[in-house]
Amino acid sequence: MMNDYLNRVICGDALEILPKFDPKSIDIVLTDPPYFLDKMDNNWDHEKVSSNKYQHAVKSLPPGMKFDREQGKRFYKWFHKVSLEVHRVLKPGGFFFSFSSPRLYHRMACAVDDAGLLIKDCFIWLYTQNQVKAMSINHFIDKMDASDELKNELKERFAGWKTPQIKSCFEPILMAQKQPDGTFLNNMRKHKIGLLNTNIKIGKNMYPANVMMIDNIDEAIDKYFLIGKPDKSEKKGFNHHRTVKPLKICQYIIELCAFSPEAIVLDPFAGSGTTLVAAKNLNKNFIGIDINQEYVNLAEKRLGMLTDNEKTLSNRQDINTVLPIFNR
Repeated sequence: MMNDYLNRVICGDALEILPKFDPKSIDIVLTDPPYFLDKMDNNWDHEKVSSNKYQHAVKSLPPGMKFDREQGKRFYKWFHKVSLEVHRVLKPGGFFFSFSSPRLYHRMACAVDDAGLLIKDCFIWLYTQNQVKAMSINHFIDKMDASDELKNELKERFAGWKTPQIKSCFEPILMAQKQPDGTFLNNMRKHKIGLLNTNIKIGKNMYPANVMMIDNIDEAIDKYFLIGKPDKSEKKGFNHHRTVKPLKICQYIIELCAFSPEAIVLDPFAGSGTTLVAAKNLNKNFIGIDINQEYVNLAEKRLGMLTDNEKTLSNRQDINTVLPIFNR
């Protein structure tokens, strides 16, 4: 049954497709789900996300930054259903990695935990460049029914004081695991999954860490956490997905835990296919699901563009020697 889905990108709702998969059939799930922030729900209409026409908040506020306390509750309820299916399809000892928004990570972790998976760690994707999302209150002062004198006084008094949004310079990646079948050794012998490969290094041949960077920050920090800087050609001129993730990070995560040559890597929210490209680069089987046909087409195009040279990375010793990369 699973052979019908191997090495394919399926267009559809993950909650409708996942129940068709065999139980205990997947080694690794690595995904970047919709976060249920403003406009970024499970429908993920790329035209609405990209266009200011559909903005639901102050026009200067970028997509996804409207704050609504109910967002987290809706996300938890939906992601709990996803996590139950992930738990069902994972092999004993199988791993579940999921990118998250920092302010929704607690909801994600609770949904995964409540589905019966074991929260093992939290990876951090660290970066220095990101859009500042805090807003000045001058816009609101200008709309006050007050004298110019009072408005100017308020602007001077609250100069530099902005809405409570610190510049975000990291993205958390949840790491969970399905309960192993007996000891880790027994689980590895029976299911070929469950341990981490510490031969996979980070930085300058350092022990694998749960902090990752793709930008040079500082010599000492780079030594321990740098995976490699992407080049300008990663999107290949056609990938317009709004939440692209670095291929090197996805490859690093897969290499840490994929033991079997026949390992299956699943991404139920595949986007433009970075997880799938990473798996294919490492000669692993993959299955992708996405509700948006345009993103399915993007993922298929990227997978089709891989050369034989780019697909033979599984024998390399150092994560920093990765060949030209893509983004999700």
